[in-house]
Amino acid sequence: MPDYYHFPALILTALLMPAFGYLYLRFRDARSLLWFLGFFFSIVAMILLYTMNGYPGAGSPWLVASGQIFIQLSAAMFLGSLSPLRFRIGRFHILFVVPYAAFLVLYSVLLYGVFGGVQPHGPLFLLFPALIAMSFGVGVFWGMTKGTVPLWIGVSFSAVLGTFAIWVCCLLGAGFGLTFVECINLQMAAVLIVFVYRRFSPGVFLSVLGFLAWSLACFHIFPFIGLDPFIDLSLARVIVMAKVVAAVGMIVLALENELNSNRAAQQRERSARRQLEAYANLMLTRRRVEDFDRQGADICETVVRNSCFTQAALLLENTGRFRLAGCVGLENAIARPLDQLASRIPVEGFFLAPGSAPVAVANSKTVRLDLKPWLIPGDDLERLCFTSVLAVPMIGRSGVEGALLLKGMRADDGSGMPASGDAPSLDDLLPIEMLVARIQATRSQTMLFEKLIDSERFAGLGQLAGNVTQQLNSPLTVILGFASLLKESESLDAQDRKAIESIVNEARSIRSTLESLSRVSHAHSDQPAAISVSELLSDMEQLYRPEFLHRSIEFQVNVAPGMPRILCGAQQLRQALLHCLQYAIGAVERESPASAPRESKTIRLEAAREGSLVHISVTHSGPGFLNPERAFDPFVPARAGGETAGMGLSLCATILRDQNGRASAVNLHPRGAAIILELQAA
Repeated sequence: MPDYYHFPALILTALLMPAFGYLYLRFRDARSLLWFLGFFFSIVAMILLYTMNGYPGAGSPWLVASGQIFIQLSAAMFLGSLSPLRFRIGRFHILFVVPYAAFLVLYSVLLYGVFGGVQPHGPLFLLFPALIAMSFGVGVFWGMTKGTVPLWIGVSFSAVLGTFAIWVCCLLGAGFGLTFVECINLQMAAVLIVFVYRRFSPGVFLSVLGFLAWSLACFHIFPFIGLDPFIDLSLARVIVMAKVVAAVGMIVLALENELNSNRAAQQRERSARRQLEAYANLMLTRRRVEDFDRQGADICETVVRNSCFTQAALLLENTGRFRLAGCVGLENAIARPLDQLASRIPVEGFFLAPGSAPVAVANSKTVRLDLKPWLIPGDDLERLCFTSVLAVPMIGRSGVEGALLLKGMRADDGSGMPASGDAPSLDDLLPIEMLVARIQATRSQTMLFEKLIDSERFAGLGQLAGNVTQQLNSPLTVILGFASLLKESESLDAQDRKAIESIVNEARSIRSTLESLSRVSHAHSDQPAAISVSELLSDMEQLYRPEFLHRSIEFQVNVAPGMPRILCGAQQLRQALLHCLQYAIGAVERESPASAPRESKTIRLEAAREGSLVHISVTHSGPGFLNPERAFDPFVPARAGGETAGMGLSLCATILRDQNGRASAVNLHPRGAAIILELQAA
């Protein structure tokens, strides 16, 4: 009877094809495209083989051969979509499914096209078992390649069923052999669905059920089925409807994946928001760097508590070496040798910049750090297999200033966290990278504030010493003068002369103390070093710009390109610049409003190179010096009728002399003045 029962399945499958087309347009991945092609080839095969005059095989031999080719290609599309493994020949990477399906396509061409569906006899018949053997030989190598299916399942499935397919071909004929191979491919597709998706869901159930029912054509090898019209017809109906079930199941699979993807994205978003809130609540601001570095354990604990990582350690650079500032999740047997290893890492050779080490995830700043170059023979880290970690670098202007080391992935508990042993995603690392960037910025700011506090302290001490010297120097001079006159008087007796000598000696002792006070500001311990002028002036700009804005003073910083380094004490040069800036602020603010033109108050900090010298100038728009040649004299007023303001500039000149430099002052036309500091280039 005609196989009209195929038409409902054909129509239903054809109606589902737009859904597969939409899935490909939606996801643009190879799997959805191969699913579309697989069912498309299946529909073409049904049209060619079963609707031609209502009887299978009623068309020309090459039409039948085309139908059989599309059947084999359809099954191959499903295998290739679920196991897209490749092998390499020279520069080319070839999917295993290509040669696997090529031998079956050749089998169909020879049997139904060349021989017209009539099985040849003699040596020519051996072509068909040989093609099956070569196809399943490719399947054995395919199964030996590491993928989603365990190796023993892939190899045994291909070897055992391939051998059985050769037996069917030799015993029942080449046509039954090709049908049996198709059924094997469909059964393997059902197995791959189970191992690829690893869940029990309606989509998996329908897909596996559809492919298993689709593969029931292999039962035609049993005579009692082929000779019973009712059983044969019922089996055929189950097979054709199985195609519809498989198509529906795979569409449901795609929808489940989309739902899972959306759910995972929402969970990742909530997790990232929760992490960012927790990291934002960290109070990182401290007055000194030592206090900041003591927060290492708290930072690591916050990262481990809120991220997908179970182990965290913070390395920070201090005084030219790295040290372990804190760790959480690491045993003492690992923490101690890790701290020792950190001390062996050279600051100059610790390259974690982008491109210097393999990144953990594309488009992230986290790198995979190999600790083996710094291990020593017999190191406990090597014995405990702690030789590779993920590192989020803290990169400042001078290089790598530290790193947050991460290891161990938390198991998936339904919260969107990746399973243990899985690689982290970009969403997992982004909040941590933002935290590390904040840590680095806050630590750098803490360093700047610490330098500012020290500079202000030295500057205040210098001003105090200058004021004390200024206030005591004049009365002390009077005391010494009158005491000297009294000492030379001849009318004094021995007791009075002795008292006057005591007064003179004590006055000279006080003068020696005052001289020590005048030099206290430039007593320093920092050693000369090659200082970057641009970085130094940038620090001064960051520290003082808020104060200038508060005072409504326009502050400008100009550094000539290609400035060389200068050899001096960094702290002392900052103190000298601080004295100059404080003098400039006082000059523009104490200017008489009536005499000042209607121009904005301006202070400029500039640096330029002249030969082997570097000139750093502090220019202000206030009144000029009364006598520029004596601007650095501590006891000469800077302006006529004004208070003495030259003590700070005197200390500045003293610092410059100690640094093998020179300070000078000039008046600008029509108004303003400049203090110029000359230093030797390194």
